[in-house]
Amino acid sequence: MKLPVIEFYSIDVDLPVFLTDRTKSWIDSVIRDKGKRTGEVFFLFCTDQFLLELNKKFLNHDTFTDILTFPNSENPDLLSGEIYISLERVWENAKKFSQDKESELHRVMIHGILHLLGYEDGTDKESRIMRKEEDDALKKLINHLKIK
Repeated sequence: MKLPVIEFYSIDVDLPVFLTDRTKSWIDSVIRDKGKRTGEVFFLFCTDQFLLELNKKFLNHDTFTDILTFPNSENPDLLSGEIYISLERVWENAKKFSQDKESELHRVMIHGILHLLGYEDGTDKESRIMRKEEDDALKKLINHLKIK
């Protein structure tokens, strides 16, 4: 298997044009900074309804969400998984939190990567740690784009 593999797919939505090879390189650099190797990471961008059905089927939650993350690696040093993201929910949250769409989507994408890395956000303390990690990764994205 050729590593790393980071791919973007769309399901009933248009893939955002700002998702580029630089985005993939940034994601890989965040993973490597955490001492892991990137295996196969698939981002699947979809609608609210599609993600709601996954949420019901796999987590028994009848609620909308912006992201669901499914790890898929038997090797603890190799990060692989599927990350489903509702673009409808991300765009709505961007408005709600007064963020541009690109920034909000990058935050949600790295949130999924952090989940694959083992970070949780079920408690206030975990949420604070997750937010700090997201912020650090987003700063790295800005620097990463300047260097390239």
